[in-house]
Amino acid sequence: MAPIIKKITEQVNYINYNKNNNFLVEESIIDIDQTFLHFVSSIHGLEEQDAQERLLKIGLNQVPHKKIMPMIWGKLIRSLNNPFIFILIVISVTSFFIDYWLPLKHHKEPNIIPIIVMLIMVSLSGLLCFYQELQTNRSVNALKYTVKTTATVLRRPYAGAVGQCKDIILQELVPGDIILLSAGDIIPADIKLFESDNFLVNQSILTGKPLHIKKNHLNTTLSQEKYIDNIERVLELSNICIMGTHVTSGTAKAIILATGVNTYFSSLTRYLVNQREKNLFEHGINRVSWLLIRFMLFIVPIVFIINGITKRCWADAALFALSVAVGITPEMLPIIISANFAHGLISLSRKKVIVKNLSAMQHLGSMDVLCTDKTGTLTEDCLILKHYIDINGRENKKILHLAWLNSHYQSGIKNSIDLAITKFVKTLHDTRDIVDLTKIDELPFDFNRRRLSIIISDKDCRHTLICKGAVEEMMTIATHINNNGNILPLDDKVRNTLLQLVTFYNKQGFRVLMIGTRDFGIKGCIVPLSSSDEKNIVIFGLLTFFDAPKDFAVKAINALHEKGVTIKVLTGDNHVVTQKICLDIGLKLHKPLLGYQIEEISDKQLALLVEERTIFAKLTPCHKSRILKALMSNGHIVGFLGDAINDALALRDANVGISVDTGAAVSKESADIVLLEKNLMVLVEIIITGRKTFGNIIKYLNITASSNFGNVISVLVSSFCIPFLPMMAIQLMLQNFIYDISQFALLWDDMDKEFLYKPRRWNTKNIGRFMLWIGPISSVFDIITYFIMWFCFSANSIEQQGLFQSGWFIESLLSQMLVIHMLRTHKIPFIQSTATWPIIIITSIIIILGIYIPYSTLGTLVGFKALPWQYFPWLVGILIIYCIIIQLVKHLYIKRFGLWF
Repeated sequence: MAPIIKKITEQVNYINYNKNNNFLVEESIIDIDQTFLHFVSSIHGLEEQDAQERLLKIGLNQVPHKKIMPMIWGKLIRSLNNPFIFILIVISVTSFFIDYWLPLKHHKEPNIIPIIVMLIMVSLSGLLCFYQELQTNRSVNALKYTVKTTATVLRRPYAGAVGQCKDIILQELVPGDIILLSAGDIIPADIKLFESDNFLVNQSILTGKPLHIKKNHLNTTLSQEKYIDNIERVLELSNICIMGTHVTSGTAKAIILATGVNTYFSSLTRYLVNQREKNLFEHGINRVSWLLIRFMLFIVPIVFIINGITKRCWADAALFALSVAVGITPEMLPIIISANFAHGLISLSRKKVIVKNLSAMQHLGSMDVLCTDKTGTLTEDCLILKHYIDINGRENKKILHLAWLNSHYQSGIKNSIDLAITKFVKTLHDTRDIVDLTKIDELPFDFNRRRLSIIISDKDCRHTLICKGAVEEMMTIATHINNNGNILPLDDKVRNTLLQLVTFYNKQGFRVLMIGTRDFGIKGCIVPLSSSDEKNIVIFGLLTFFDAPKDFAVKAINALHEKGVTIKVLTGDNHVVTQKICLDIGLKLHKPLLGYQIEEISDKQLALLVEERTIFAKLTPCHKSRILKALMSNGHIVGFLGDAINDALALRDANVGISVDTGAAVSKESADIVLLEKNLMVLVEIIITGRKTFGNIIKYLNITASSNFGNVISVLVSSFCIPFLPMMAIQLMLQNFIYDISQFALLWDDMDKEFLYKPRRWNTKNIGRFMLWIGPISSVFDIITYFIMWFCFSANSIEQQGLFQSGWFIESLLSQMLVIHMLRTHKIPFIQSTATWPIIIITSIIIILGIYIPYSTLGTLVGFKALPWQYFPWLVGILIIYCIIIQLVKHLYIKRFGLWF
């Protein structure tokens, strides 16, 4: 087996970005037998053991979205990429020269303790970041693999055995595998067809053009030179399909040429990822970051200059200014965001919701429009065939038989309509003898024609086309009707009669299809069948189907409306049926906008209409995409819920694409979120979780920014008035480190119910305003603490600076812990709104720790002194008054600006 694996490895290694085109062109030109020989495979598939060995040698069939560093060491290095750690390292190096190297050089006693403490803080901070990133990545990866998309391959248990169909997950496919494809399937690797039947592929993920390209198993005959070094033309190879595209209709068998990093798609991924635009969440983070950076660049030089002039020690002033820079910077923001998302992912997974794309989590809290397909979301997705009637409205078994033949012989994806027909006929035991009938060809359903046609031949070789489709589209190709065996022209009178009959059933909530035939005579049809053959159709009658509205749809829609989410229905179905369903479930009815109307208007006109309309019917995938883009251009954050093959484009274009685990493979792959259960009420839970996650991130930013701003004002005041530093650089860093740890408790906090009632967006202006209003309050009480320490405890000289610094350290840290409870809600804390137990426990521990540190060995090492007991009554009084003032200012702030977060 080793020579085989060596040969396969050499073959796969040949494929890379520069040679990919040549490789695929060469394989498209040569005979299939040569391809089998190249890949040591056969039409019956690989042996199971051979496939496993290839998987071990070549690797999983997955495309990395960015360059991956070695697992553990890479994550550890990335965890050190943090402003807090960088500044700690700079301070450590500076402290080494000032406190150790210079004294040693001048034969003085060096002090290495501050350096050791700071290096310990560097290590602890780095390990904390590392642990959090590791846990987040593990959570995301574990959840991704919960949704398993499979492919059907032929595998042999041993040499000489006949290949057996087996479903395996896409990641385990290997070069040489024989894969069976049908409508709705993802093309999971670069493949070469050797059998095909009306096989159409959508390549829009690579071309941006939602066209259905016909592929076949015939070798490419055009010159190889045409395709070399031409990326787009590789997609034109008739017998080659590229990873990432999907099947829209027909069936095929193919051999896998390349998997994973060796595919054509993988060669483009790096470019596509590098070109990805920032989403709204990332733009919000950037705006907040630059707000704080500008503030830091303004304040830090002032702190440095003032302390350098007043304290006459520029080295200490530099260290202190750097510490202030850390104090201003919310350096834990990336970790807090990552941890919040991981917490949200795990929370949603318990509700049987799998988030595949973290950017979707970023948008969930802001989503204000949900576009949804009708079938399976608002309805049960269980179509029942109710009527099979002729043009006079009478039941006719001939129509049922034609419908059954059309559904039975079609080779595309078995949709709910075909399943309803075959199931109904099976219950009647009316599957007539079809031994004498032979399928000649078919023209699969597509979302432009909205018809499905097959050609059958009887024992006399008479070819008959049976066509089933949407009423309007069938009318355009029909010329006659069959009225009790009499073939009559389809004139305006008969046309109106038919349309009235259709409308009658549509208004009752029935979906109506039309069925007809065309007689080609003896061997009269020339294959392959094309859309031009769909003409001169004789209409036989109508088929009606009923799909009941879901019981909980009304409750779910009302809940979504209460949460500020507007529902819009995007469907390919008839608008009359859609209106009836929407009326039954309580959606407000407006005049529907139809697909052909969308084609006639500009994007600017569409942007106005999407705001007014609720129902959009008779849509193609392109129409759905245009509607979503129009809504997003109007400033909405748009979610799309769909599970069918025609929803793939919309799922990719939406801010949040949501599918279900039972949906088409291409819809699951295109979605950001996959529901393991098709329950509309779950969407309410998803949105609430998204808003909680977003709210806790905003909560962290507001609390931290205002607290840090207050500390900076206190530092500036002390720099002018006190002959020593109010806190040493290492003390300030220690306080900042302890405070940052406390912020992780916000992961488990709840948001007030009022916050969850409407979508939330980034409001950089409010963060800056919040900082300016709340920050100075803490500064006032810091200054009061200065006065108490200076006058009441005589901490007013350089010899007593350790006592002063201990007093401000405890007061500042405890006020920061209390302010978490005060600012986390717009209500009265502990009375109207109480924090969750993790916050209560962690803040309590830090309060105890903060009081203990000045009395500990660590406190002595960093320069603190033990405080007398008389200090603490003053501290309690300061903190009580501080909380009262914060509550009063909070009330004024909400009254003035109408919001808290």
